Amino acid sequence: MVWRRLRRRDPELAPDEIFLDAANAGAFDRARFAGQLEQPLSRTTYLAIPVVIGIIFVALGARALELEVFQGPALARQSASNSLAVTTLFASRGIIEDMNGTVIVDNTEGQDGGTHRRYLLPALGQIIGYVSYPKKDANGNYYDTAETGLAGLEARYNTLLAGTNGQMLVETDAFGTVRSRGSVVPPIPGQTVRLSIDADLERHFASAIGSVVRQIGFIAGAGVIMDVHTGAIRAIVSYPSYDPNIMSDGNPATIINAYANDPGHPFLDHAVGGIYTPGSIVKPFVAAGGLSDGLITPSTIINDAGSLSIPDPYHPGKSFFYKGWRALGPVDVRKAIAWSSDVFFYTLGGGYERQRGLGIDRLDYWYRSFGLGTPTGIDLLGELGGLIPTPAWKQNTFKEPWYLGDTYFTAIGQYSMQITPIQAVRATAAVANGGTLQTPTLLASATPEGVRVPIDPEYLQIVREGMRQSVTSALASALNLPYVTVAAKTGTAQVGSKNQYDNSWVEGFFPYDHPHYAFVVVLERGPTGAGEQAVNVMQDLFIALHAENSIYTGGSGVASSTMLAH
Repeated sequence: MVWRRLRRRDPELAPDEIFLDAANAGAFDRARFAGQLEQPLSRTTYLAIPVVIGIIFVALGARALELEVFQGPALARQSASNSLAVTTLFASRGIIEDMNGTVIVDNTEGQDGGTHRRYLLPALGQIIGYVSYPKKDANGNYYDTAETGLAGLEARYNTLLAGTNGQMLVETDAFGTVRSRGSVVPPIPGQTVRLSIDADLERHFASAIGSVVRQIGFIAGAGVIMDVHTGAIRAIVSYPSYDPNIMSDGNPATIINAYANDPGHPFLDHAVGGIYTPGSIVKPFVAAGGLSDGLITPSTIINDAGSLSIPDPYHPGKSFFYKGWRALGPVDVRKAIAWSSDVFFYTLGGGYERQRGLGIDRLDYWYRSFGLGTPTGIDLLGELGGLIPTPAWKQNTFKEPWYLGDTYFTAIGQYSMQITPIQAVRATAAVANGGTLQTPTLLASATPEGVRVPIDPEYLQIVREGMRQSVTSALASALNLPYVTVAAKTGTAQVGSKNQYDNSWVEGFFPYDHPHYAFVVVLERGPTGAGEQAVNVMQDLFIALHAENSIYTGGSGVASSTMLAH
C-alpha cells in the first residue's frame, strides 16, 4: 500500500520552492513570505489603476463628443466625398457613311471633354437630323446621360447609333483626391450605319436646287434620285436646310431663330413631309391607266383645240369652259405626254363627246396603284400621305356634290390633289422599271421590297416613249444632252389665293434604254411663269456630273472619286 500513498502526492513544485533547499530554509522569515517570488500590490497601486482608466474614458468621451456634436456635419460631408462613386463612361455614337464608305457624320472631342457629333454634309440637314447631348445640372452632375437622335436618320436609327454607356468605379478621399479607378462595365460603341446615299451626287443635287431657288425667287425646293430596281435613294434634298451642328449645340440662338422664321421652313423635310399640287406630272400615270382600261390605244387621236366646252345643265344656253395651256391640234397619247395636253387628259379623265373617260373612281384607283396619295414607307420620320380628292371627300369637307369639272381638274393633277416628292419619284420608277412599285430606303443594306402595279408592261413602254419625246422634241428639251439619255415629264401647278405663284415640277428617269435612276424635283411658290425651272435644275446637275466624269452620265467616276476624296 506504500506505492499507492506515494502516487497520491502532488509532484508539482511552486516556483519559489525551486530556489529553496534545506540548507537555507531556516534563514527566511516564512511568516512575512521571505524567500518567495510573489509580492503583494501596494495601496497606491490599487488607487492609481482606476484613476488612469477613468482618465482614458473621459478623454475618449470628450473626443467622441467633439467629433459627433461639434464637428459632426463637417465630417459627414467629408465622409460622403470620401467614398466610391460610379462615373458614366459615354459610348461613342456610331458613324454614318454614304454608299461608298465616305464618312458624312462622325464624332469629335467637345470643349467639355465629351464627344460631339460632326456633320460633314450640312445639305442633308433634315435627312440626317441632329442629336441631344447629355446634360448636367448646376453642380456639374449629369442628370441625362443619353446622346439621343431628335430628327431624321439620327432619330430613325437611334437604337443602332446610340450604343450603350459604361460605368467606372472611382474612389476619392475626404479631400476629393482620386485614389483609384476601376472599370466596372465598359461602354459599347454604336454601330456604323451605311446609307444608300452617294455623298458626291448629293452635294451636286443640293447645289443645283439651291442655286435655282435663290436665283428665281422660289421659297423652297426638294428633289429625290432613286434606283428604280431596288428603291435605294441615291440623293435626297430638302431646301432650305438647317445645319445639324448648330442644332445639336443649341447655338447660336440668332441662327436658330432665323431657321424658325424662314418662310421656306427649314425644319420641314420637303421631300417626304411637303405636300404639293402635282400638276401635269400625273399625266403619265393617267395615260397608263387609260391604256390599261382600254379607253384609248396608242393610236387614239384627240383634237386639242385649246379648251373644252361643256353645256351647263342648270342654265340652258350657257357652258363651262375648261382651258388648256395651248391649242396643240390632233394628238395621240405619246404627244399628249410630251406636250402636256390638258384637253387630251381632260377627255381621258372625265370623257368628252364620244370619248369615254376613266371617271373619278378609276382615276383614284390608278393614282393609288402608282402609290400617289399614300405614304411610301421610306425610313424617315414625318412622312405624309397627301390627298386624292373624291366625291366622298368633297361631300364630307365642303358639303357639296362632285361635278364633272372636278374630275377634269383631278385628271391633270390640279383641284385639291396633293402628293409628296418621294411619292412622285416612286411612281416614276415604276414606269421606268416596267411596273414594280419599290419601297424607298436610305439604308444600304436594306432588302428591296416592291409590289406590282396591275398594268401590262407594254402600256408602260408607250408612256416611256412619250416621256422621251418630251426631252427630244418638246417641253423638257433642256435635258436633251449628248452624254446621257433622259426621259422626263414637266409640270406646273398654280398656287396661292389668286394663283399668283407657280410650283415647278419635273420627273423622269435615265438612261432611257436601260433605266437605272428615277428623279423628281419640285420648286415651291415661285413667280408666275417660272414653271419650267425644275428642268433647269436637272440640266445643271447633269452638266456638273459630266464635268466630273461621273458614272451617272456615262463616265468612269475617277474624277468624281478623286474630288470627293479631297
